[in-house]
Amino acid sequence: MADSETLNGPGPGPTPGSTGTGTDPGTGTGTGAAQVPGQRAAAAGPGRGGRPRRAVARRLAVLVLVLVVLCLPPWWTLLAAGTGWPLPVVLAGTAVLAAWLVGFPFLMVAGHRSRSRNDRAARIADTSLGVVWVLWTCSVLGALADALLAGFGVGGTGRARLVAAAVLLLAAVLLAWGHHEAMRVPRVRRLDVHLPRLGRGLDGTRVVLLADTHYGPIDRAAWSAEVTAAVNALDPDVVVHAGDIADGTPEQRRDQAAPLGAVRARLARVYVTGNHEYGSEAQGWLDRMAELGWEALHNRHVLVERDGDALVLAGVDDVTAASSGLTGHRADLDAALAGADPDLPVLLVAHQPKYVPRAAAAGIDLQLSGHTHGGQIWPFRYLVRLDQPVVQGLSRHGERTQLYTSRGTGFWGPPFRVLAPSEITLLTLRAGGATA
Repeated sequence: MADSETLNGPGPGPTPGSTGTGTDPGTGTGTGAAQVPGQRAAAAGPGRGGRPRRAVARRLAVLVLVLVVLCLPPWWTLLAAGTGWPLPVVLAGTAVLAAWLVGFPFLMVAGHRSRSRNDRAARIADTSLGVVWVLWTCSVLGALADALLAGFGVGGTGRARLVAAAVLLLAAVLLAWGHHEAMRVPRVRRLDVHLPRLGRGLDGTRVVLLADTHYGPIDRAAWSAEVTAAVNALDPDVVVHAGDIADGTPEQRRDQAAPLGAVRARLARVYVTGNHEYGSEAQGWLDRMAELGWEALHNRHVLVERDGDALVLAGVDDVTAASSGLTGHRADLDAALAGADPDLPVLLVAHQPKYVPRAAAAGIDLQLSGHTHGGQIWPFRYLVRLDQPVVQGLSRHGERTQLYTSRGTGFWGPPFRVLAPSEITLLTLRAGGATA
């Protein structure tokens, strides 16, 4: 059965002139689903005990392979490729890389996977991962430069040491610049989006999109307050948070999320879960955002109206929700649109861009997503593209549907952004006209 309620508008409290309708498929508990009777016994039955061990062994083998691949190019370019360094230098550099390779998994588990979430361990793990990734990229480029120089007959120890020095210098510059880009308040990215079915009364509607704030081990409460101020300065009608609000529970990240309660919007403030919420008490984050005055689009929609015209704001849980074990959590577009007038335009919020085929099949007018971070640290964007149809920007899918993919407002893990700047997005909706 559809429900009705008054939407939240400027600051905490109700917003006149807009009502919410939709179907909520369930709430869940935020700590996991109830155990199905007999499930544990079945999992431990004959012939099954070795499967979890084999799965763990496979994951461990993949992890070791990835870490070795990350370490080999820096080791080769900086220490072994004809540089002729004294043996103590080679041994010291090798020991540093080996120590990282061994210690990194333990730091990641302590910082991100354990119940206690040791923020110090997470900061060390995340930062070191970013450093090694940038070193890997620069080392690969350095190896290519070394081969090119060798082709021109520039040889010897001098060439190898010059390349090694250039790799270290380039990596240091990229890391310093990338850290500044990650920690700064994002620039505002502005664009008009034409929706042929949008009524004239809603022409010029200002939608501000936030995504991937990832409040986490680095305390960014002050940054969060500055982002809120930047959003309010844009005088939005609607503010959307497209998920991945934090790495950590609502209690752990309470101070960092608190400034979101001061975000102002004339018509609505709406939020959907991302994949990271499902490792950090997803239902708790839905409750926390409701506490801050936001409308949680948990497979449901709300209606915003102005000057006699209406727009459906719908949202779905992240595509990973179904595997989380939380009751009532899954991406369910049918539930999100239940009771909506099919003749009205629909703006759908779905955390991951790869939900767009489902949106296009349903005739959605505009989907807003995040998740990709624009790749965050080049050239990771090319790996992201293997999993997602779009990495960033406005794109067209099918006859009617447009998709806008944000590069994200914050960052995940490594506190660096290289050639993938963060953004606060201001989308001005236009009635009729051209499409993407």
